[in-house]
Amino acid sequence: MSTLDDAGFGETWWGRAWLEALEQRARLDPDRLPRGRAYARSGAVGELALAPGEARAQVQGRKTSPYEVRIRVRQFTDDEWNRVLAAISAQLGHAAALLDGELPSEIAQDAAAAGLDLLPGGGEIGPRCNCPDDADPCKHSAAACYLIADALDTDPFALFLLRGRTRDQILAGVRAHRRGAAPGEAVDAATSASAATARPGRQADTGVDARAAFGAPSTVGPIPVAPLPPPRPGRPAALPVDPPPWRAGLRDDLVELAADAARRAWELAIGLSPDAGLSLPPEADLARRAACVLGTPLFAAIATRSGYAERDLARRALAWKHGGAEGLRLLTAEWDPAAEDPEAAALLTDARIALRAKTGAAQTIRGNRVSAGKLQLRLGHDLLWYPYTRADEEWESSGSPQSDPSAALADL
Repeated sequence: MSTLDDAGFGETWWGRAWLEALEQRARLDPDRLPRGRAYARSGAVGELALAPGEARAQVQGRKTSPYEVRIRVRQFTDDEWNRVLAAISAQLGHAAALLDGELPSEIAQDAAAAGLDLLPGGGEIGPRCNCPDDADPCKHSAAACYLIADALDTDPFALFLLRGRTRDQILAGVRAHRRGAAPGEAVDAATSASAATARPGRQADTGVDARAAFGAPSTVGPIPVAPLPPPRPGRPAALPVDPPPWRAGLRDDLVELAADAARRAWELAIGLSPDAGLSLPPEADLARRAACVLGTPLFAAIATRSGYAERDLARRALAWKHGGAEGLRLLTAEWDPAAEDPEAAALLTDARIALRAKTGAAQTIRGNRVSAGKLQLRLGHDLLWYPYTRADEEWESSGSPQSDPSAALADL
């Protein structure tokens, strides 16, 4: 029996139809679907990424790291798409609605008339998840399946995308059929904007003159304000195909590199960094990347592949996180303020007073480092104080640099 009444998903015809196909026809394990609905309602599913033939999402389970879920949907072949588009184009009202950006429910009947079903049937959905549950689907995959219903409520053209064609490809194919293109030409029109050619004797679509499309308007209004950058970096889109199986961990590496590229672009957009670290030497860039994934499973992978012990790489990542390039340099390099900068030498007295007030212990000075007990201040070439704490016989960067040594020690 369908559980649509209490599922809380599927507000439109297409969303409800997807759920009905999911629950009654797709032959998924009915015992796992209720738990999937509960996960979906609880907000455990992250952003859903749709691509031709698949949907991807991260679902938070009981572990710290979310599980990676992939829902594959059988794509129509070119011949099947040609039959579907021909059936839709034969109905003038349906074709007109489609070209206007609408997707009436009767489109499903047009596809059925061509011997195909837009909604998935038995064996056409392939849920995959990297959790240890061997159910088909597991509760994480089922949750993502229910979130697809929300996507269809927002844009029913997403169902065409899951079947292998984008909105633009669908509209191009309908236009080609309406003007009488040959079957093969209709498929070409759906896959390439430059390949929509008509049969001999038919009027081809000449398009729009570029001067009319991009010329100055007759009345010039105010220049629109450029949109602000997003509050955080974007997330990588789903990979269109799986990487080759012979390279273990390649998919995670590609996703991490894409996320790093998105983070760099975001930093450039908000002016956080002049070049987003693109000019860094390899050792500094390794510390930057490690700082971005500190505390996640990716950190261990980066440590293994870079040849660093996790403890050593964590110290470098913390130094970068708190102080950037100068913080990383101070982790291992010493300099003599008294010999290089008289003003810097005078600052050492201030650091001794701050450490005495904080710890009550005796202070020692070695180069740019002033220590007392398990606390230490390191003076950078930027004349800022970088706080350090001692743990396991090693000094670790423990806070952001400050011009006032007392402020640098405040949170330690």
